Amino acid sequence: MKDLKGKTIGILVEQDYQDQEVWYPKYRLTEEKAKVICIGPKKGQTIPSKHGYPVQADLDVKTAARRKFDGLIIPGGWAPDFMRRDGNFAKVVRKVHDSGGIIASICHGGWMLVSADILRGRTATSFMAIKDDMIAAGCKWVDEEVVRDGNLITSRKPEDLPAFVRALIDALHE
Repeated sequence: MKDLKGKTIGILVEQDYQDQEVWYPKYRLTEEKAKVICIGPKKGQTIPSKHGYPVQADLDVKTAARRKFDGLIIPGGWAPDFMRRDGNFAKVVRKVHDSGGIIASICHGGWMLVSADILRGRTATSFMAIKDDMIAAGCKWVDEEVVRDGNLITSRKPEDLPAFVRALIDALHE
Protein backbone atom coordinates (compact mmCIF):
# COMPACT_ATOMS: atom_id res chain seq x y z
CA MET A 1 0.00 0.00 0.00
CA LYS A 2 1.32 3.46 -0.83
CA ASP A 3 1.89 6.05 1.87
CA LEU A 4 0.10 9.38 2.41
CA LYS A 5 2.92 11.61 1.15
CA GLY A 6 1.39 14.79 -0.26
CA LYS A 7 -1.66 14.67 2.05
CA THR A 8 -2.14 17.39 4.68
CA ILE A 9 -4.13 16.53 7.79
CA GLY A 10 -5.15 19.01 10.47
CA ILE A 11 -5.77 18.13 14.10
CA LEU A 12 -7.85 20.61 16.07
CA VAL A 13 -6.39 21.24 19.54
CA GLU A 14 -7.70 23.16 22.51
CA GLN A 15 -7.17 22.89 26.24
CA ASP A 16 -8.07 19.63 27.97
CA TYR A 17 -7.93 17.54 24.78
CA GLN A 18 -7.90 13.76 25.25
CA ASP A 19 -4.20 12.91 24.93
CA GLN A 20 -4.48 9.61 23.05
CA GLU A 21 -6.98 11.08 20.58
CA VAL A 22 -4.37 13.60 19.40
CA TRP A 23 -1.10 11.72 19.73
CA TYR A 24 -2.12 8.29 18.39
CA PRO A 25 -3.40 9.61 15.02
CA LYS A 26 -0.62 12.23 14.86
CA TYR A 27 2.09 9.55 15.11
CA ARG A 28 0.30 7.05 12.82
CA LEU A 29 -0.27 9.64 10.08
CA THR A 30 3.32 10.84 10.42
CA GLU A 31 4.47 7.24 9.94
CA GLU A 32 2.40 7.20 6.75
CA LYS A 33 4.31 10.34 5.62
CA ALA A 34 1.30 12.68 5.79
CA LYS A 35 1.92 16.29 6.77
CA VAL A 36 0.18 16.68 10.15
CA ILE A 37 -0.62 20.18 11.42
CA CYS A 38 -1.97 20.91 14.89
CA ILE A 39 -4.47 23.77 14.70
CA GLY A 40 -5.08 25.82 17.85
CA PRO A 41 -6.22 29.25 18.95
CA LYS A 42 -2.76 30.79 18.36
CA LYS A 43 0.26 29.59 16.38
CA GLY A 44 3.03 28.48 18.74
CA GLN A 45 0.70 28.24 21.73
CA THR A 46 1.28 25.28 24.03
CA ILE A 47 -2.04 23.53 24.56
CA PRO A 48 -2.43 21.54 27.80
CA SER A 49 -4.05 18.11 27.65
CA LYS A 50 -6.18 16.24 30.16
CA HIS A 51 -3.32 13.99 31.27
CA GLY A 52 -0.16 16.08 30.95
CA TYR A 53 1.02 15.71 27.34
CA PRO A 54 0.88 19.24 25.93
CA VAL A 55 1.04 19.91 22.19
CA GLN A 56 2.15 23.03 20.36
CA ALA A 57 -0.18 24.59 17.80
CA ASP A 58 1.54 24.70 14.40
CA LEU A 59 -1.12 27.00 12.96
CA ASP A 60 -3.78 29.34 14.31
CA VAL A 61 -7.41 28.52 13.58
CA LYS A 62 -8.08 31.75 11.64
CA THR A 63 -5.27 31.00 9.19
CA ALA A 64 -6.35 27.35 8.99
CA ALA A 65 -9.77 28.48 7.74
CA ARG A 66 -8.02 29.77 4.60
CA ARG A 67 -5.94 26.62 3.97
CA LYS A 68 -6.74 23.38 2.19
CA PHE A 69 -6.69 20.13 4.16
CA ASP A 70 -7.23 16.59 2.88
CA GLY A 71 -8.51 15.60 6.30
CA LEU A 72 -9.29 16.98 9.73
CA ILE A 73 -9.25 15.21 13.09
CA ILE A 74 -11.42 16.42 15.94
CA PRO A 75 -10.34 14.85 19.25
CA GLY A 76 -12.45 14.67 22.35
CA GLY A 77 -11.81 15.35 25.97
CA TRP A 78 -13.13 18.74 27.00
CA ALA A 79 -11.38 20.46 24.08
CA PRO A 80 -14.51 20.61 21.88
CA ASP A 81 -16.31 22.58 24.59
CA PHE A 82 -13.54 25.21 24.36
CA MET A 83 -13.41 25.02 20.53
CA ARG A 84 -17.12 25.81 20.31
CA ARG A 85 -16.48 29.18 21.97
CA ASP A 86 -14.50 30.32 18.92
CA GLY A 87 -16.55 30.18 15.73
CA ASN A 88 -13.39 29.82 13.65
CA PHE A 89 -13.06 26.17 14.68
CA ALA A 90 -16.51 25.39 13.26
CA LYS A 91 -15.59 27.32 10.08
CA VAL A 92 -12.56 25.07 9.57
CA VAL A 93 -14.67 21.93 10.07
CA ARG A 94 -17.32 23.17 7.66
CA LYS A 95 -14.79 24.23 5.02
CA VAL A 96 -12.92 20.90 5.04
CA HIS A 97 -16.23 19.03 4.97
CA ASP A 98 -17.67 21.10 2.12
CA SER A 99 -14.48 20.73 0.06
CA GLY A 100 -14.81 16.93 0.26
CA GLY A 101 -12.02 16.45 2.81
CA ILE A 102 -12.29 13.71 5.41
CA ILE A 103 -13.68 14.77 8.79
CA ALA A 104 -12.68 12.33 11.54
CA SER A 105 -14.26 12.94 14.95
CA ILE A 106 -13.89 10.87 18.09
CA CYS A 107 -15.52 11.01 21.52
CA HIS A 108 -16.74 14.53 22.43
CA GLY A 109 -15.41 15.75 19.06
CA GLY A 110 -18.98 15.28 17.86
CA TRP A 111 -19.83 18.60 19.48
CA MET A 112 -17.86 20.29 16.69
CA LEU A 113 -19.88 18.38 14.08
CA VAL A 114 -22.99 19.81 15.73
CA SER A 115 -21.54 23.34 15.71
CA ALA A 116 -20.48 23.03 12.06
CA ASP A 117 -23.98 21.76 11.16
CA ILE A 118 -22.79 18.77 9.15
CA LEU A 119 -24.74 15.94 10.80
CA ARG A 120 -28.18 16.33 9.25
CA GLY A 121 -29.14 13.08 7.49
CA ARG A 122 -25.86 11.34 8.36
CA THR A 123 -25.10 8.21 10.40
CA ALA A 124 -22.54 8.78 13.15
CA THR A 125 -21.38 7.80 16.61
CA SER A 126 -19.74 9.60 19.54
CA PHE A 127 -19.20 9.25 23.25
CA MET A 128 -22.60 8.26 24.62
CA ALA A 129 -22.86 11.38 26.82
CA ILE A 130 -23.36 13.57 23.72
CA LYS A 131 -25.68 11.15 21.92
CA ASP A 132 -28.71 13.42 22.44
CA ASP A 133 -26.83 16.43 21.00
CA MET A 134 -25.86 14.43 17.93
CA ILE A 135 -29.42 13.20 17.38
CA ALA A 136 -30.84 16.71 17.89
CA ALA A 137 -28.41 17.90 15.17
CA GLY A 138 -30.07 15.48 12.76
CA CYS A 139 -27.96 12.35 12.62
CA LYS A 140 -28.85 8.71 13.03
CA TRP A 141 -26.70 7.83 16.06
CA VAL A 142 -25.36 4.27 16.39
CA ASP A 143 -23.23 2.62 19.07
CA GLU A 144 -20.33 1.23 17.00
CA GLU A 145 -16.55 1.55 17.33
CA VAL A 146 -16.23 3.35 13.99
CA VAL A 147 -18.81 4.66 11.54
CA ARG A 148 -18.06 5.96 8.06
CA ASP A 149 -20.70 7.93 6.19
CA GLY A 150 -19.11 9.39 3.05
CA ASN A 151 -16.39 11.83 4.11
CA LEU A 152 -17.41 11.62 7.79
CA ILE A 153 -15.68 9.14 10.15
CA THR A 154 -16.74 8.96 13.79
CA SER A 155 -15.76 6.87 16.83
CA ARG A 156 -16.80 6.69 20.48
CA LYS A 157 -13.75 6.61 22.77
CA PRO A 158 -9.97 6.06 23.03
CA GLU A 159 -10.38 2.28 22.92
CA ASP A 160 -11.74 2.71 19.37
CA LEU A 161 -8.59 4.46 18.12
CA PRO A 162 -7.14 1.51 16.15
CA ALA A 163 -10.34 1.16 14.08
CA PHE A 164 -10.76 4.95 13.87
CA VAL A 165 -7.26 5.58 12.51
CA ARG A 166 -7.47 2.58 10.13
CA ALA A 167 -10.71 3.98 8.69
CA LEU A 168 -9.12 7.44 8.36
CA ILE A 169 -6.02 6.10 6.59
CA ASP A 170 -8.18 3.98 4.25
CA ALA A 171 -10.34 7.01 3.40
CA LEU A 172 -7.29 9.17 2.70
CA HIS A 173 -5.98 6.53 0.27
CA GLU A 174 -9.16 6.71 -1.83
